[in-house]
Amino acid sequence: MRVTAIERPPRKRRYDVRIDDARVVPLSREVLAAANLRVGQELDDSRVAELEAAEARHTAMTAALRLLSYRQRSEREMWDALRSRRIPEAIASETLDRLRQLRLIDDQAFAEAWTESRQRNSPRGRRMLLAELAQKGIEREVAQASAAEIDEEAAALRAGRKRSRTFGGLEFREFRRRLGNFLARRGFGYDVCEATIRQLWAEVGDSHSR
Repeated sequence: MRVTAIERPPRKRRYDVRIDDARVVPLSREVLAAANLRVGQELDDSRVAELEAAEARHTAMTAALRLLSYRQRSEREMWDALRSRRIPEAIASETLDRLRQLRLIDDQAFAEAWTESRQRNSPRGRRMLLAELAQKGIEREVAQASAAEIDEEAAALRAGRKRSRTFGGLEFREFRRRLGNFLARRGFGYDVCEATIRQLWAEVGDSHSR
């Protein structure tokens, strides 16, 4: 087989490497440069397979780095994202291995960052946090270690304080129902909800008495 043309179609990122004027192998600029291909070069099936595998690796790593530029990802999230882009399993697995080596994927660091972000921006109870981390594919032991230091009472107060201020004109029964439902949806247990409701009811009442 012989390379008969190397051309970049308009508005396309990849180059078309034409073989015997019949077969087309799309290659990125990086893979094409590394392969040092030229028109007239002879290729066999194994070399074409190598080029296609190199392109798949490049595509997988480029996609992974793009995803990581937005936020951290768990291993399962990254695996699912690569497979959704039709990256072959072997290449996806290889890419994950490389990301681990580069310390760009680390489930323990992901769990810690996720926990810190949730508690800072949108506090959750330990139960809900563990469920979220499980959905991300984080092993239970890793998730539990990350959630162990959560102060649920303080988290519930942070979550409920802003919401409770909108309930200031309500009778206690309705205030308790609405705030209790809100906190329960955030994953806080009954005892924590009740203690938080009592404290925030006192705060709301005190603010209206001034």
